[in-house]
Amino acid sequence: MAASSKKVFEVFVSKIPWTTAGKEMREYFGQFGPVKKCLLPFDKDTGFHRGFCWVGFTTEEGLNNALQKDPHMLEGAKLQVQMNRRPFAGQRSNRDGEHD
Repeated sequence: MAASSKKVFEVFVSKIPWTTAGKEMREYFGQFGPVKKCLLPFDKDTGFHRGFCWVGFTTEEGLNNALQKDPHMLEGAKLQVQMNRRPFAGQRSNRDGEHD
């Protein structure tokens, strides 16, 4: 495998409806390319997710496809999708999010 296959191309997604689960996020963004990870952090006090997540694609093409679409609509809400400026790998958060 090429060295680039280990690189993750991530988007940061915000304004996610509280009714949306990590599975739906993964399925939605899967239409743009193979999703390597989807991390949707949860608030331990409320039990709800925090309204944002990181979606990592295995290819740059998947990332570009997701960034080119506008608007992103899910469950009647317009998601805000932008390129992730900071790598999420290595950051410690609660482990209630969805990991691969």
